[in-house]
Amino acid sequence: MKNTVTLVGFVGNTPEVRETSGSATITSISLATTRSFKDGEGNRQTETEWHRVTCFNGIGKSVAAHVAKGAMIMVTGRIHYSRWTDAEGKTRYGCEIIAEQVDFLARAKEGGAAKAA
Repeated sequence: MKNTVTLVGFVGNTPEVRETSGSATITSISLATTRSFKDGEGNRQTETEWHRVTCFNGIGKSVAAHVAKGAMIMVTGRIHYSRWTDAEGKTRYGCEIIAEQVDFLARAKEGGAAKAA
């Protein structure tokens, strides 16, 4: 059995970096992927999905140092689901991608668009 995902998309935010009490570095980004399809009437449609990506230690430090909003990257990792109880006692669920490899495909241009690296 294998839990592997590969996403190619555009970074939607400036990387957010935090450190744990054990001095591990955690970097979080959002990644937009878009698919195109034709609807039932033959019209071209696009649909964008946003993914939460979490990068640990060396990968996270590299992402924080070299990635900006609007950059195109490829993330290879695994899907992680979590469940917790919020302050009001409600059960909440989340999904994120834990990055095992991040490839930098295109730098962000001023204004947020991407260009070839």
